[in-house]
Amino acid sequence: MVWLHTKQLVIVLFGAILNAVAMNFFLIPANVYASGFTGFAQLISSILEEFSPIFLSTGILLFLLNVPVIILGWKKVGRSFTIYSFISVVTMSFFMEVIPVIHVSNDILLNAVFGGVIAAVGVGLTLKWGASTGGMDIVAMVLSRMKDRPVGTYFFTLNSVIIITAGFLYGWEKALYTLVQLYVSTRVIDAIHTRHEKLTAMIVTQKANELKNAIHAQLTRGITRVPAKGGFSNEDKEMMFIVITRYELFDLQRVIKEVDPNAFTNIVETSGVFGFFRRD
Repeated sequence: MVWLHTKQLVIVLFGAILNAVAMNFFLIPANVYASGFTGFAQLISSILEEFSPIFLSTGILLFLLNVPVIILGWKKVGRSFTIYSFISVVTMSFFMEVIPVIHVSNDILLNAVFGGVIAAVGVGLTLKWGASTGGMDIVAMVLSRMKDRPVGTYFFTLNSVIIITAGFLYGWEKALYTLVQLYVSTRVIDAIHTRHEKLTAMIVTQKANELKNAIHAQLTRGITRVPAKGGFSNEDKEMMFIVITRYELFDLQRVIKEVDPNAFTNIVETSGVFGFFRRD
C-alpha cells in the first residue's frame, strides 16, 4: 500500500510539472487558452493584466479557483482522491510560479499543438492513477455521485465561455487556435486514459460477497450478480456487472486486486445508461 501511494504521488508530481511546462512554455506565451479551470484562470489573469491595475498570475488564480472545489471534493468524493488532486493543484501552481514564461516558438500552431499534447499527457497520467488536476474533474466526480448528470455539458459550457471571451477580447484567431489545443489535448487524454465517461466492468470471481462489500465501501455504484460456471474448470463462480465513471476506474482496479487477484475483469466502453446507476 505504501508503494502504491508513493507511485501515485510521483505520477501526480510529474503530471503537475508537465502541465506547468505546457502552460509557461507554450500556451501562455502564445495566448492560447487551456481547458477547464486552468484556461479560466489564464483568461482572468490576461483580463486583469490588460484592463486593470491588478495582476494575478495564472498559477495563483488556478489555486484560488480550486480551493472551494477541493473543499467540495473532500466532503462529497473522498479523501484519497481529493488529497492527491489538491497536491496536483498546489504543485502545478507552484511550478507555474517557479518556471519562467519562455517563448519556445513564435509559431502559434506549434504552441497550441505541443502545449495541448504535453498538458494532456500530464492530465491523462494523473487520471489514470486515481487523482485529478482539480477543477472540473472534481465537479464531474461530485455530479456523478449525486445524480447521473451529463458532465460533458458542464465542460462544454465552461470551455465555450473561455473560447468566446478570448475571441471577443483578443481576436478570433486566438479562439480558433484554442479549439485546436482543446481537440489535441482531448485526443491524447482519450488515448492515455479512456474516452468514455462511463465504463462497464464485468467481473468473474469466486469471492462475490467479499468483492461486493469492498466495492460498496469504496464506490456508490449498484452491482448486478449473475451465476456463472468456468468453461474449463466447471467451478461455480459469479459474474458481477457494475457501471462506473472513468474517474472511478483506478479505485475499482485496486479493490479487485486486493480482494481477488485471480478475478477475471473485462472493461468495456458504455455509450449510454438509462436510469440511475448509483447505489441508493
